[in-house]
Amino acid sequence: MGWSRVPGRVLLAVAVLLAAHAGFGAPAVEAGRDAAARGPVTLATASDLTRYLGPLLDDWNRAHPGEEATLVELPDSADETRAQMIAELRAGGGRFDVLNLDVTLTAEFAAAGWTVPLDRGDYPLDAFLPPVVETATYRGRLHAVPYVTNAGLLYYRKDVLEREGVRPPRTWAELERQARSIAPRYGLDGYAGQFLPYEGLAANATEAVRSAGGSFLGDEGERVTVDSAATARGLAFLADGFRDGWIPREALTYKEEESRLAFTGGRLLFLRNWPYVHASANAPGSKVAGRFGTVPLPGPDGPGTSVLGGSNLAISAHSRHPRTAADLIAYLTSEPVQRRVLTEGSLPPVRAGLYTDPELVAAYPYLPTLRESVLAAEPRPKSPRYDQVSLAVQAVVHDALALRTTPGEAVERLARELAEIAGRD
Repeated sequence: MGWSRVPGRVLLAVAVLLAAHAGFGAPAVEAGRDAAARGPVTLATASDLTRYLGPLLDDWNRAHPGEEATLVELPDSADETRAQMIAELRAGGGRFDVLNLDVTLTAEFAAAGWTVPLDRGDYPLDAFLPPVVETATYRGRLHAVPYVTNAGLLYYRKDVLEREGVRPPRTWAELERQARSIAPRYGLDGYAGQFLPYEGLAANATEAVRSAGGSFLGDEGERVTVDSAATARGLAFLADGFRDGWIPREALTYKEEESRLAFTGGRLLFLRNWPYVHASANAPGSKVAGRFGTVPLPGPDGPGTSVLGGSNLAISAHSRHPRTAADLIAYLTSEPVQRRVLTEGSLPPVRAGLYTDPELVAAYPYLPTLRESVLAAEPRPKSPRYDQVSLAVQAVVHDALALRTTPGEAVERLARELAEIAGRD
């Protein structure tokens, strides 16, 4: 994934950008150590599966002798990455300077004092898609800078729906009707998402609940809001799908990859998944190449609400060179580099202008749909104890989807468990 894939005008922009001395406005930081300190830094991140970060840091290093950035790859597992970061930060170690945090971790790390608050005026936040900025804040302060984003999309068999003369669903009722009536005629299962008890289920459940007008928590984790008819309605939508058969029981074991393979293997009419599926669905060997489309997730009365995925870049409170760390974040979130995040890293950027760039839209036709989904998306429940919140949601919702409990009973149980979590010191 080298320079051959990047347009010439982008190379020029990158060259100009890198030529600036430590540039990007030298954002201010607050840190226990010298906030102006410069020197070598590290970027700690989960495994770089597409191997795009190395070239980005190579370009930075050529332009910043004495302030080189080293990539520290942690495990691909989000849980293991979180555990290793926390172990280092609790020990007060300076091994990590810039932390590439899953959006769900920003509140936890900020509340624990492991990241440095940032000045909003030092970053071009108005150039980002507005909802992504909210994922980087905690109690009104910016604790990170959005780096990549994500939102759930509905993939559908375009060839099947065109043959039936129907449009892709915009509402839950349309999704259910098409999944129940059309899919069996073509030997397909109706719909699937990610319903194994893991973080993917928490995302799917949050989308259904938020689309119905419900929620799990408010006030950044301090108030439990789950006990509502709207929350029960959102869970009932998914549970009814399993009960009535238009969501296959096998989907209770699906994570992202299992559900993707079901769709690209030609076994599903509809799939909820992230944008990364688009490339593999059109790749050689896919049974749906050229025969699928994407739309925003449906909701009760129109397009629903996706949860925001992605990651934010934060400065470790133990960074030895926080000024260089701030400059590195500004570089990684600049427009030329964000373009490469998409073209070389296959990750959705946070810069709004890239979603309407004609050249990029031609190469990535899902960008307008993804932009619409991100603009309507919301963060997952904010809480400094998000890992505990997520585990509770996963366990209770999975019981409801497996029909071991009713949606109403699930809401009552979640109200008790989330209240206990929120009340912990």
